[in-house]
Amino acid sequence: VSRRTPPAFRLVIEQPGNEARYRVREQLVGKDLPNDAVGVTRGVSGEIDLADDGTVMPSTSKIVIDVSSLKSDQSRRDNYVRTRLLETEKFPAVIFEPTSVRGAPKVLPTTGETAFSLLGNLTVKGVTKPAIWFISCKFGPTAVTGTASTAFSFTDFAIPQPKVPVLLSVADTIKLE
Repeated sequence: VSRRTPPAFRLVIEQPGNEARYRVREQLVGKDLPNDAVGVTRGVSGEIDLADDGTVMPSTSKIVIDVSSLKSDQSRRDNYVRTRLLETEKFPAVIFEPTSVRGAPKVLPTTGETAFSLLGNLTVKGVTKPAIWFISCKFGPTAVTGTASTAFSFTDFAIPQPKVPVLLSVADTIKLE
């Protein structure tokens, strides 16, 4: 019988106060400049467990993003994203399972700021690919706050690139934050 080693440190996504969002550069018909289409959800949960040596404990680390509740400034876009692009009835969540960390302090400090990378597997629409999240964070005595971002193309996860009459163009890069 094997015993599971407890984590030395557990980072838990707290609610309220956290959100996930996508950004895609688009050019709309009748607009002079391109803009970012942004969809946001507060449906973010999960945790990252770290061992004594600062390594990620993959078997107990997972971040889940509820993409069925994504909202932008246009309800038509939201419906299109849910039904045509992400098929949220079948795939209601995007999942990130961290496997390692690069460039982070071995012992989490209680003050200061740092930037590092979190490597792992990202699952979107049932397709899993390696991903690197770039993290910027601040350490406090009882909390770690910060931002994380990654990017990928529509084709990486078999997401059809939007083609609707109001769009002149859509960039092939999706940014998750």
